[in-house]
Amino acid sequence: AAPAPAPEPGLPVLATPGTRRVARELGVDLRAVSGSGKHGRVTREDVERAKEGPPPPPLAQPRPVATRLAAPAAGQVEERIALKGLRKVIAENMVRSAFTAPHFTYVEEVDVTRLVALRDRLKPRAQALGAELSFLPFILKAVTIMLKEHPYLNAALDDATQEIVLKRYYNLGVAVATDRGLMVPVVHQADQKSLVELSTEVAHLADKARAMKLDPADIKGSTFTITSLGKVGGILATPIINPGEVAIMGIHRIFVRPAWIDGKVEPRSQMNVSLSFDHRVVDGYVGAVAVQRMRELLEEPEALLLELR
Repeated sequence: AAPAPAPEPGLPVLATPGTRRVARELGVDLRAVSGSGKHGRVTREDVERAKEGPPPPPLAQPRPVATRLAAPAAGQVEERIALKGLRKVIAENMVRSAFTAPHFTYVEEVDVTRLVALRDRLKPRAQALGAELSFLPFILKAVTIMLKEHPYLNAALDDATQEIVLKRYYNLGVAVATDRGLMVPVVHQADQKSLVELSTEVAHLADKARAMKLDPADIKGSTFTITSLGKVGGILATPIINPGEVAIMGIHRIFVRPAWIDGKVEPRSQMNVSLSFDHRVVDGYVGAVAVQRMRELLEEPEALLLELR
């Protein structure tokens, strides 16, 4: 029931001696307190609530300010394309993620010389099985191992219940650039598939994405996302986390660079890896340790093979 209104001036306030004592100690005027007890009696809880004051209003989520662009100067030509469909959905998701999850990004340089050699040795065998073996299946396998050892990276934050949801399944989203925007098809149960199976499935999903033939099940249920700038190159990126996840990995082009190895300079195949994390769920130290584990798995791919299932 709603509390009774505060008594009119001049009328006595209904309250027990104990409640009056608490009001004196807290400096609360009983005449200004609305009673929630029987017949409008002011209770001790009413006094304590009055002392605390009304709860503060919820913090508003920051929103980007909408601006209208000025008209072009005379002689300058512009083309306007409506922000709609898939492009609009992507834009809304990225804004929601960027303004909701506090991002932090950790970048590491990885020596993949041994991985390049291993992939070159296995490529002919994979081709005989009908698969074009890229580096991505090795990276997917390393990611699943990393996620199992660091479960807070394979999680979600339920804002409604204020719970961190640790997911014991490993569905990896793989970003694919298409003519209509970035699509993220999902490799389900990636930890249970072989390198050849992963290679075949990733290629199949990428082809479906570029042809705009992905099924709804192909883009749902991801627990962690990998975005590859691949042939485009670049040395550093800070990818935005896919909504509903707490981490995303960016992988970059492999370059041959000079490195100081055992007292001499050698050419080594190197690649930068960047991971962005939701700081509400993943601490900086945990993210750094996870990245270092990823580096170990890619730099010693023979050990990675021992972990495969």
